Amino acid sequence: MFNSISNIVIALIALLHIYILVLEMFLWDKPAGRRAFGHTAEMAAASKILAANQGLYNGFLAAGLLWGVYLGAAGFDIKVFFLTCILVAGVYGGFTAKRKILLIQAAPACIGLALLFLKV
Repeated sequence: MFNSISNIVIALIALLHIYILVLEMFLWDKPAGRRAFGHTAEMAAASKILAANQGLYNGFLAAGLLWGVYLGAAGFDIKVFFLTCILVAGVYGGFTAKRKILLIQAAPACIGLALLFLKV
C-alpha cells in the first residue's frame, strides 16, 4: 500500500499533462484547443508554434512523472523534482496568464507532493 495512492495521483497528473500536450501541440488552432484556452482563430494561428513548444515541455513533465512512478519508492526524488517543476510553472502561469492555471496545474501538483511526503 506504501505510495500507492500518491502514485495513482501522480499518474493522473501525468495524464493531465499528456492531455495538455495534445491540446497545445495538435489542437491549439482547432475548435477544441481554442475553446480550452479561449483564443480566437487569429490568435491561435499566430501563436501555434509557441504553443507546440509549450506542449512539448508538458510532455517532458509527464514523462518525468511516469518515470518516477515506474521506479516506485526509488523514484521519490524524481517525482518530487517534476511535481515541483509543475507547481512552480502553475503558480507562475496563474499569476502571469490565467488564475485558472493555479487550479488546473499548481493545485494537483501540490496535492501530489503532499501525498508523496505523507507516504500515502
